Amino acid sequence: MTNETAVLASSLGPSLRRWRILNRVKQQALARDLGVSQSRISRWESGQAEPDAVERQKITRLLRARPETASDRALLELVTQAAMPVHLVCDLTHRLLAASPARTKDWRVPVADLIDTPLWRFASEGIRVAEDGLADSGWFEPLGPDIVYLTERAEFLELTIPESRIRISRLALSDGRFARLVRDENALPA
Repeated sequence: MTNETAVLASSLGPSLRRWRILNRVKQQALARDLGVSQSRISRWESGQAEPDAVERQKITRLLRARPETASDRALLELVTQAAMPVHLVCDLTHRLLAASPARTKDWRVPVADLIDTPLWRFASEGIRVAEDGLADSGWFEPLGPDIVYLTERAEFLELTIPESRIRISRLALSDGRFARLVRDENALPA
C-alpha cells in the first residue's frame, strides 16, 4: 500500500468554492478563519495557486465529510444494507464511510479495516481519468450532475475492483459537507 494522498490538488479549490457558495460563506470571512488573504482564497478556488501543507490541512479538516447526525447515520445504514454493490466515501478525501455487502464480497479484508481510510490508493486508471475530468463535467458546481464512467478490473492485495460501469452521485450531509455515492450501474439486485 502507498501513502498516496487522497485529497487531489485538482479538487481542493473547486470543493472549497462549492462548500463556500452552498454555505453562503464569503471569501473574506473564510480568509479570516483560515488566517490568509481573500485574494489567496480566490486564487485557490480558481486553481491559480495551491495552498501550502498547513493550509491544505486546515481546508481538508473544514471540508471532509463527517456523518454525525441521525439522518447521516441513516444514510450510512441504507448503504450498508443495500443489495447492490454500492459504497459511500467522503467526496474530498475518498475516505470510506460505508459499503454494502455486495460491494465488499470481493474484498479480502474486513470492511472495518477500511472504514475511515482513503480508498484512492485502489483507484484504477479509469477511476483516475474520471476524477481528472470532474471539473470539466460540472461536478463541483452547486447542482452538479451524476457522473458515469467505465473502470477496468484492478487487483490489489486487499480487494478487487471489477470491470464495471460506475455512477457517482454527490450527496450533501447535514453539515453541508459532501459524500460521494458510488454505484455499479451494470449490477442487478441480488
